[in-house]
Amino acid sequence: MKKDESIHSSFPDWRQSHLGRLLGQSMRRFDERVYDLMSHDVRVPLALSNLASRGQVSAAHVHITRHLPLEGAQLTQLAQSAGMSKQAMAQLVDQCEAWGLVFKDLDVVDKRAKKIQFTALGISWLRAFELAVIQAEQEFKLEVGLEVATVISLGLEVYADSQRNKRNEF
Repeated sequence: MKKDESIHSSFPDWRQSHLGRLLGQSMRRFDERVYDLMSHDVRVPLALSNLASRGQVSAAHVHITRHLPLEGAQLTQLAQSAGMSKQAMAQLVDQCEAWGLVFKDLDVVDKRAKKIQFTALGISWLRAFELAVIQAEQEFKLEVGLEVATVISLGLEVYADSQRNKRNEF
């Protein structure tokens, strides 16, 4: 590298403290808190609680929780909603089916396809996830203050929506 091509920055720690890294660290911290809350929730079946407490539940597993509609969806729809490949989502669905969170049934509209739906256990998991997210959000607001939390939330919402709007333009 020539001397004039070297990296010069007025902010020497930019690689450790840029927005993307801070967002990633914050998301991991938030998700870990949600999993921790779920691992201690009496409404979560013991086997699933143990999986959460041992770190066996990951953000990928939560994609099903976040993206599977209550009325169910085909694998392709679920993968697209979660921004995952169909193959990756199929593996995730198989694992969640083994855990008893979802089941596959014939789609009454498209007999060639299967519809993925929550089991009763999956609905309990979804409710525990909802309550854990609410509590983690409340803890975040207490830690950073309501005004800061509101600004962060609004900013992230605008940022995420701008990307969705760009995709919808094409």
